[in-house]
Amino acid sequence: MRKRIVLLMAGLVILAAGWVAYLYWMAGQFKTIRPHFSGTCRVIGGVIGPEDITIHPRTGIAYVSGCDRRAVQEGGPARGAIYAYDLNAVTREPVNLTPDADPGFRPHGISLFVGTDGRDTLFVVNHQGGAHRIEVFELRDGKLSHAQTLTSPLLVSPNDIVAVGPDRFYVTNDHRYRSGWMQKLEDYFRLSRSNVLYYNGSEFVEAASGIAYANGINVSPDGKTLFVCSVTEGALHVYDRDPASGRLKQREEIDLHTGLDNVEVAANGDLWIGAHPKLFDFIAYAKDHWAVSPSQVLHLSPDEGGGYDVEEVFLDTGEQISGSSVAAVLGNRLLIGSVFDAKFLDCNLSPGP
Repeated sequence: MRKRIVLLMAGLVILAAGWVAYLYWMAGQFKTIRPHFSGTCRVIGGVIGPEDITIHPRTGIAYVSGCDRRAVQEGGPARGAIYAYDLNAVTREPVNLTPDADPGFRPHGISLFVGTDGRDTLFVVNHQGGAHRIEVFELRDGKLSHAQTLTSPLLVSPNDIVAVGPDRFYVTNDHRYRSGWMQKLEDYFRLSRSNVLYYNGSEFVEAASGIAYANGINVSPDGKTLFVCSVTEGALHVYDRDPASGRLKQREEIDLHTGLDNVEVAANGDLWIGAHPKLFDFIAYAKDHWAVSPSQVLHLSPDEGGGYDVEEVFLDTGEQISGSSVAAVLGNRLLIGSVFDAKFLDCNLSPGP
């Protein structure tokens, strides 16, 4: 009997060790980070936690969502803001566009809808006062004017957002559970419990489900393809989208083997993704401001066969920038944001061969 118990315990220990090793492997902890980037970068300060960035395709002005998330975690004051950063300006400094926002304003994912009639709308995920909502701003003469606030019980843990019209958008819930052990189980067991909501102009409805830690979201230039990043799966979910109804049908999953964060789509249809190649390093970095987390930028360009060519454009140990969350591109310029750093990178891409 004692021998059986010993064998059972030994078996359980081996299974647990195997599971931990598998988890570390899936999280990228065994990767070797060899930094590279063929361009040059300049550090831009003045924004704490520039987690999401999107660039106006016509004006060259980048909109940056910033919030001191470490202060939020510690229960201190943490006013967030939306900043404008002009790529064409001689003196490149972020400008706060929401100085009069509520002190509890905590922006997260953002999306800019550029109207054909010249009316531009900025949608912002806001975690204000422990609640979740979507703020809608009209962009006029370089200034933001708050238009409305949208709420719903379905907004459990909103992360990123993409506008598909002046009053329509998709938003990811990165977890099914708001907090606690069930949320941790979602992460560490890579459970496919998160979803995508669609706001059709009057109400929120579920548009897609069965995703593990749904994070970044964006849409193709023609509006017929939707992209959703899964952090813990390390995969990009690709959906066929019906522009008339907003309904989604999953087309494929592209395994990219890294912790995908936000995805930006260029005018030519190329995808640019900020990623975390070592997820446990990112967890340590999130808890300790002295820690660093490797940063990665992936570039996906459509190929003739209907798939994507994948190129790792930027890789850093975390010394230049830690916890890369977004990569926004316009022409030869690449902006790389971070979840916690008090800076972002303004980079020049080297021309291809």
